[in-house]
Amino acid sequence: MTRPRSQARGFERAPAFLSELLNTLTERGRALLGGRFGTAGVAPMSQTELIELGEALLSRRGEATGVALAQTLLAGYTSAATPDRIAFLKALADRFGPERERIEQAIAHLQASDFDAGAVKAVHDAAEPRRQELFRRLNLAPGGTAALLRMREALLANASDNPQFKLVDSDFVHLFASWFNRGFLVLRRIDWTTPANILEKIIRYEAVHAIENWDDLRNRLAPADRRCYGFFHPQLVDEPLIFVEVALTKDIPGAIAPLLDLARTPIAATEATTAVFYSISNTQKGLGGISFGNFLIKQVVEELKRELPNLQTFVTLSPVPEFANWLAGERAAETPAFLNTAAKETLKLLDQPGWQDNAEAAEKLQAVLLPAAAYYFLQARNARGRQIDPVARFHLGNGARLERLDFLGDRSLKGLQQSHGLMVNYLYALDEIEANHEAFAEKGSVAAAPAIRKLLRTGLPSTETAPAA
Repeated sequence: MTRPRSQARGFERAPAFLSELLNTLTERGRALLGGRFGTAGVAPMSQTELIELGEALLSRRGEATGVALAQTLLAGYTSAATPDRIAFLKALADRFGPERERIEQAIAHLQASDFDAGAVKAVHDAAEPRRQELFRRLNLAPGGTAALLRMREALLANASDNPQFKLVDSDFVHLFASWFNRGFLVLRRIDWTTPANILEKIIRYEAVHAIENWDDLRNRLAPADRRCYGFFHPQLVDEPLIFVEVALTKDIPGAIAPLLDLARTPIAATEATTAVFYSISNTQKGLGGISFGNFLIKQVVEELKRELPNLQTFVTLSPVPEFANWLAGERAAETPAFLNTAAKETLKLLDQPGWQDNAEAAEKLQAVLLPAAAYYFLQARNARGRQIDPVARFHLGNGARLERLDFLGDRSLKGLQQSHGLMVNYLYALDEIEANHEAFAEKGSVAAAPAIRKLLRTGLPSTETAPAA
């Protein structure tokens, strides 16, 4: 299906006068700079030139010149050869950190001043790495925010070979956490009339259930019983940072395939009683590990409730991306935290191709996998004492309740590989969200339905009932 032309409703670009103002500042800055860095075109730069530009940008005070320098540095970095870009990132760690002499002077002044407030501030200012101010100035360039996100992407991609990048990344995290907090994010509806350049990104960035083509995308956006929302940032007007796909249904689903079926028969939105969040995708690798704050889904719930008062239940149908890895560790352990001998024997059925289509094998595995999953969510923790599953951390942190475990909810190859087909429903009850969030944030307490807690209490099948694999 060919994507139709559409109106840019709600996605207006920045006013023309603002773009003209930025361009004027940039051109005047180039004129002030002159010489090699004053040229309109930017040729690929060496690591030395990039570092010189960084030093020059920190030394300048004029705004016009600063904008021009920032834009030139970012363009030069983008066009530079990979080794030069990596060398510049290393320089950010080695040359653009805090200045030791300045810190020592500030500390000496602090001690001599009996901790005067001004002296305390001077120590704070001196301790800040120079690269943080460099990033702030680079962010002033047109497209600077997006360029810095790409720079952090490169930093993360090369971090394993460059331990010093951790210092630079901590500064990116510090700044991005402020620049991208929830107060700056704007929630917008995405539908079949949204501009094609944004819809193309929905296809590209879908991280949970791949969108195969335009027909598949249309099936998720156009029908009356489908919704999609994106969280946008003012500096990235055509880049949804997060998008949420929603199915409107009459009950809580236990499997993903019926929701994605191209041949399904849509229902009227007014007939739906349940909103199902079946895919939530982050689009920016450069924002990996940056929290946008809690209650993002609550905002979507409230938006849906305003539009469709008939909706009574708000749940997810979520993947469990780390369950198979955790279970593999349990199976390999000499003294597993949860599995008994009978369970280990039963789990050998997972090694048989096509087990999910064998009713007898599936029934035996269900008796083990569901209690194991209850333990995984309610008691298993990683080395940092946190919930193992990243999707669970997100929803529980947003105030949801672990409502139901869905055996073989995802029979796709990806679903079988990451969770042996297990999916989960998290329930968002508006009158419980904040209390659930507080309990999880303060104590690590998981809000869970009684049926899931019963699975944990009941435990695994005994050794006497262990099947022969």
